[in-house]
Amino acid sequence: MSDNYVQADYVAIKALENGVTIIGLTRGKDTKFHHTEKLDQGEVMIAQFTENTSAIKVRGRAVIYTKHGTIETTV
Repeated sequence: MSDNYVQADYVAIKALENGVTIIGLTRGKDTKFHHTEKLDQGEVMIAQFTENTSAIKVRGRAVIYTKHGTIETTV
């Protein structure tokens, strides 16, 4: 594992309802879905931006914690 992964940005996502979907999107010429997770209310996922992951999409009511601040989705 490269040291670059250790220093990559992390986000924490806390589900405020059942069925929150977290989708990882790839880097590169074509952006594609590469990973999907479902969270139930109260569950937390910690995600990392890597060489493969350039974006994370959150669908459903959740709070996203980043080094830039906190974002609450509104659905």
